[in-house]
Amino acid sequence: MDTVKPAGDQFGDLFNSRLEAGVRAVVVLEAIRPETIDLSEMVLFDHIVVHTADFSGPPSLHVDVPGRHGELLVRRQLIEASLQMMQRCHLVEEIDQEDGLAWRASDEAAAFVELLETAYSMRLKVCASWLADEVRQRSKAGFKEYVREQLGDWGEAFSSYGERR
Repeated sequence: MDTVKPAGDQFGDLFNSRLEAGVRAVVVLEAIRPETIDLSEMVLFDHIVVHTADFSGPPSLHVDVPGRHGELLVRRQLIEASLQMMQRCHLVEEIDQEDGLAWRASDEAAAFVELLETAYSMRLKVCASWLADEVRQRSKAGFKEYVREQLGDWGEAFSSYGERR
């Protein structure tokens, strides 16, 4: 016999799912275009776009919880799977560069992002725009250094960029 989940539970499956992380990745990559982002940077940028207030940005997308910096250590597989899913949807592209693999928004990404109109999506776009502006103003390396200073010891988990699989 099939059981029906209460309406509130059906959305629990979406929170921090591959789909949610994939949509965040597309929005971030579109905002930061034409820059490419490697997997380690995408993990870091996903954390930042969710917790922008921790970095003097706009209000955070998600509620501030104690130990949220620990999310960085478990987020890598989710982000990689979400990028691969968005690649199958033709919204992101994997690029082989001299220093390793990187990701960028596809040509279809802008139209997709424009269609996102929920309150969460609109806040996500604001946070991604802030992130992109920070990267442009400070340079990608300068922004990552600023973030490392803010994260303290947690930033050490992301000291290598441009890894090859």
